[in-house]
Amino acid sequence: MFDLIPVPRVETIDRQSFVENWKNPGRPVVIEQLTAAWPAREKWSVDYMKQVVGDHIVPLYDSDRAYGRKHQHAAATEMRLDEYMDLLQAGENNLRMFFYNLMAHAPELTGDICWPDIGLKLFKKLPVLFVGGAGAKVQMHIDIDLADILLSHFGGKKRVLLFPPEQTRWMYRVPFSFSSLADIDYDNPDFEQFPALRKLSGQITELHHGDVLYIPSGWWHYIVYEELGFSLAMRAFPMTPAPALKMLNNLLVVRNTDAVMRKLRGDQWVLRNEKLAVTRTHERLAISE
Repeated sequence: MFDLIPVPRVETIDRQSFVENWKNPGRPVVIEQLTAAWPAREKWSVDYMKQVVGDHIVPLYDSDRAYGRKHQHAAATEMRLDEYMDLLQAGENNLRMFFYNLMAHAPELTGDICWPDIGLKLFKKLPVLFVGGAGAKVQMHIDIDLADILLSHFGGKKRVLLFPPEQTRWMYRVPFSFSSLADIDYDNPDFEQFPALRKLSGQITELHHGDVLYIPSGWWHYIVYEELGFSLAMRAFPMTPAPALKMLNNLLVVRNTDAVMRKLRGDQWVLRNEKLAVTRTHERLAISE
């Protein structure tokens, strides 16, 4: 397996300590009691979601590759949220709620959260909800907007694997995307087929109800829902010129180029990029050795 150490955990934290020890050096940390005063910590459950927002129609995403001319982030289906909750309780683990903006689509839930003052300029118009059933997985990726993220978790356990930005060269990143190659099983990596993975060293943690994980900008993360759970991401966008320009390039150039090329070339474009992810990574590996 990978060379992994546990993500450090603290019970509480003040602004100065967070900025000096975690934000500025770009180090992940789990804060166990940051949500202690949030109504969500007591309220958020399957029954509560069904009662409060059960009639909402929500887009759902699966783990299948987006081949052909399909947008790489296109929803697989949509349904009422209460029906989706029933599926999760019945064992469904392929469909996930992804980047569901509470301000835009479920303002009824915004009163259940608080915005912590710990040294991040959080963008309060974009609290986004993620939901998955036991066994659901989120592909290894970095966030397109290069945001610092506070990921608050409620419900059952969730495992997160993280790798720092400087290890991107070994991640088999697919060109014009922000994901690692989908063929890689990060729970059981094939080091013969993907030898660059041996170079990786990262961190791992298990999130429990009420925990908050700080994911610094540019960190790779792979997520497994060990049990049905809800996560809320709060984001702080990059403010200094170089990261801000890179964020804009990701959003306006890289993402749109991929969307256009998928429409024009379909599978040819997708397979080309998957092949390049392997060849470029192996070229770097050969040079390093």
